[in-house]
Amino acid sequence: MLLGKSRREPNEENTVDETVSVGQLVLVATPLGNLGDLSRRALDLFACADVIYCEDTRHSRTLFSAHDIPTRGRLHSLHEHNEAAQCEIIVARVRAGELVVLISDAGTPGISDPGSRVVAAIVEAGLVVTTAPGPTAVIAALTISGLSTDRFVMEGFLPRKSSERTHYYDQWSREERTTVFYESPQRLKTTLNELAALFPSRRVAVAREITKLHEEVTRGTLEEVAAVMDQREVLGEIVVVLEGVSFTPEIEETVVRAALLEQFQSGASTRDAVDYVAATLGASHRDVYQLALDVRKNESR
Repeated sequence: MLLGKSRREPNEENTVDETVSVGQLVLVATPLGNLGDLSRRALDLFACADVIYCEDTRHSRTLFSAHDIPTRGRLHSLHEHNEAAQCEIIVARVRAGELVVLISDAGTPGISDPGSRVVAAIVEAGLVVTTAPGPTAVIAALTISGLSTDRFVMEGFLPRKSSERTHYYDQWSREERTTVFYESPQRLKTTLNELAALFPSRRVAVAREITKLHEEVTRGTLEEVAAVMDQREVLGEIVVVLEGVSFTPEIEETVVRAALLEQFQSGASTRDAVDYVAATLGASHRDVYQLALDVRKNESR
């Protein structure tokens, strides 16, 4: 049971006619850009919270002003440099029965934004943490990318150092899941060109300014998209969605050789034989071609 004061909060029917106990931390998702994406529940929580922690009080004050919600001195700053120090204070507030709301500048708190340390501290203290879910750039970009959404991995922002990025790229050379990461406008071209040099034919989607006036998604192979971005100025918030690698199942060499020999004996050219066998067996076109040269050579002896 939650201890502390009680406060009117929206129930499942989106009304505020039920009384619920407070003394909890609520992570509230805020719009990525379009203010219309703020939920009714988020608005009600903003109105009744005892305190609201945010990355930038000036930025968040604009959001509250747009919805005519008075802040009354309730906004407090919580960012990457003071999050650890604020944890103890926030735990004490929740323990005292306060309704504490945590937001980021845009999207869902804790996803490449401050929040995860505070949540861990609340959980460790045995107190209640919940969420008013909503926008998140990761899911927004993934779902409009045109790439597989069945399995994916989120990498956050890539390191600034080239040597550290190389470590990521090495992992991605074997990553079958779709990879999502954030990138700054200043580093996007460098990152895309580095990836294009390694995986030119891998598909990618670069989503920029999601839900905002100038929203744009550029799709294609890494080679194509890198070339497009090289020719233009890139601005705004950016999410990159990278196709996972497709591994060709290993097939016994003797099976491939036998299939190629059968094609050659029926009069097929090397090119036609390779195309047919690779497609039929689901084998690597390059590997089949190398075997075809050897089979053809042995056949002519």
